Amino acid sequence: MTPLVLIPGFMCDDRLFGPQIAELKRDREVFPVIPVEPSIKDMATAILDEINGTFCVAGLSMGGIVALEILRQAPDRIERLALMDTTPLADAPENYDIRTRQISDVWEGRLTDVMREELKPAYLVDGPHKSELLDLCADMAHALGPYVFEAQAIALRDRDDLTPFLEMAPEHTMLLYGAEDRLCPPDRHIMMHKAIPNSQLVEIEGAGHLPTLEKPFETTSALTSWLAN
Repeated sequence: MTPLVLIPGFMCDDRLFGPQIAELKRDREVFPVIPVEPSIKDMATAILDEINGTFCVAGLSMGGIVALEILRQAPDRIERLALMDTTPLADAPENYDIRTRQISDVWEGRLTDVMREELKPAYLVDGPHKSELLDLCADMAHALGPYVFEAQAIALRDRDDLTPFLEMAPEHTMLLYGAEDRLCPPDRHIMMHKAIPNSQLVEIEGAGHLPTLEKPFETTSALTSWLAN
């Protein structure tokens, strides 16, 4: 059975997909890959070098951007594609100075502050598990550390617009998003859906930017169906 590559978002490790890995690995090999290169192109190239043959790939947020770059570099290697809470667009110009300042803050020892005050609160909807999920996000960020923060921030800051390559997506492409995602809002996914022939659009109610953790059962179910159909 075709292996599945999972690519997490900014400053997240395989725990972002913890509920999904537990279920999906019953039927196939699952490879969570944490990109640490300082460009989206290099991240994609490293994954292509690491994984042999064809594979299914699912990426969330930054992971989705890397998945699109894999599509640009080697469309024949992707059997199925899942883009989750992501965007094909280049970074907004106003984010350049913000990301550059955040890198400086992190190297000054403010990784916790940057993640908790500026990034992760906007990721999640309010709910009984928000504090617990914020703690998990902070723990993942600290496990990766400032070197990975800088590399990933630069990669996101300097990335290309990948919109022209959406039409290269395979027949089995799913676009999944949290209905309340503020970072990569629903209209971004609707735009991609229109650009990708035969793509499946899946909205996860009651979730923000991290539906894999906020609504794990619903997200796992959607991924299972995407792999089976």
